[in-house]
Amino acid sequence: MSKHPCTYILASAKKGTLYIGVTSNLIQRIWQHKNNEVTGFTKKYHVHMLVYYEQHEAMNAAITREKQ
Repeated sequence: MSKHPCTYILASAKKGTLYIGVTSNLIQRIWQHKNNEVTGFTKKYHVHMLVYYEQHEAMNAAITREKQ
């Protein structure tokens, strides 16, 4: 499977806490969040639901979009 830079948004619930991240392997990263494999903000605040993502041509474009 080829890697595609993505910017993604997770939510804890409807109108809940949001988290914005960047990855080159979206499926793996979402699995890690949902299974609390990622120590930090998403684990602490139970932010596991993927609500939006964008694919980008290059990682620097994904990072720029994350910062917007």
